[in-house]
Amino acid sequence: MSLSLEDKQKLIKTYALNPKDTGSPEVQIAIWTIEINNLIEHFKVHAKDNHSRLGLMKKVARRRHMLDYLKKTDESRYQEIISKLNIRR
Repeated sequence: MSLSLEDKQKLIKTYALNPKDTGSPEVQIAIWTIEINNLIEHFKVHAKDNHSRLGLMKKVARRRHMLDYLKKTDESRYQEIISKLNIRR
């Protein structure tokens, strides 16, 4: 369910603001979005896995807070990341 190191490095390269960037809001939102999508696929097979469902809810809440922060600080970056990741907001 978690991302492999190679997948995470590809995401960081894609969404990073500069070559050494690993913790910008865009990178964090992208990583959480992929993890959320993986968990949603997991629940299609394992519908009664409530422990993982709690982790999903935490990831969704973290992503929502980070999106709210990004919207408050820089609206254009917010619009760009939700269009790239196809997030409904």
